[in-house]
Amino acid sequence: MPKAAPSLHRRRLLAVLAGASLIFSGTAAHAQATAYPNKPIKLVVGFAPGGGSDFIARIVAKRLQDKLGQPVIVENRPGAGGNLGAEVALKSPGDGYTLFLAAASYTVNASLYKLGFDPVKDMTPIAQLARGPFIIAVNPQLPVNSLKDLVAAAKKEPNKIFYASAGNGSITHIVSEYFLATASIEMSHVPYKGTAPALTDTIAGQTQVVFGTPASTLPFVKSGQLKALAVSTPSRLPALPNVPTVKEAGFPTYEVTNWHGIIGPKGIPADIVAKLNKAINESLNGANMETQLESDGLKPASGTPEEFGALIGSEIERWGKLVKARGIRLD
Repeated sequence: MPKAAPSLHRRRLLAVLAGASLIFSGTAAHAQATAYPNKPIKLVVGFAPGGGSDFIARIVAKRLQDKLGQPVIVENRPGAGGNLGAEVALKSPGDGYTLFLAAASYTVNASLYKLGFDPVKDMTPIAQLARGPFIIAVNPQLPVNSLKDLVAAAKKEPNKIFYASAGNGSITHIVSEYFLATASIEMSHVPYKGTAPALTDTIAGQTQVVFGTPASTLPFVKSGQLKALAVSTPSRLPALPNVPTVKEAGFPTYEVTNWHGIIGPKGIPADIVAKLNKAINESLNGANMETQLESDGLKPASGTPEEFGALIGSEIERWGKLVKARGIRLD
């Protein structure tokens, strides 16, 4: 026999219970976001201690801890160009208790590695932290005094000038290739296992050109072991006021920013994202933050989650086109 339809009274009771359940779940979610955080937060860094990403992570973690009232623990998970740490963080629960310190290389890796995660769909943007330039520097024995001189020398003898990078597919490799494409020149690439040996060999004259971050390159420029020709951002670097930007040096379409920011797994509730974004922006605007970051050649870069998400998406698209056009590979 067919099952009897529920009575009108029973249907009404079920509807009331369903509505109550929705209200309860919504209230519980709101209460969870309001109470956040009620335990320590983990900030994963995809690089080893002592590097630029680790430096920024530890500065921001201390400020966030003071703002949020819970420990913010930096956990270094180096490997695969930062992808190991990213995968660990983005495959964690989307509850706001595991975050990832993303660097500009995060947007390059999308075109070079077979990732175990989607760098856009599997993440929640929280806030950009800092931005700064790359310094285009040369060995002082190379007979050039400006970026136009370097380009002219490279055009005169294609591939006879050697540039160093921190490795195939590294951000320094990518921004160097971007300049070669912009200036329509060719130089020979010499990849190293890290920034330090790339700088060492450029200082020694084994290679002649390097695109480095201020933190790694500035001390050698100031000591005279390297000669700075230009910086990659639209504004000059305060520590090198006489060094022009690449645009000022005659290449108006070239602009690259080295940035860092915080992202999390997908699904983090909007209330928690807003609370984190507010705490980060307040931290970036706090006393001495600009001075602390300036020691690494960086500036605070506050903003909304939407703005940071748009930056990540546009950078993935830009570097994807360059990787394809220049035939860049990891091996």
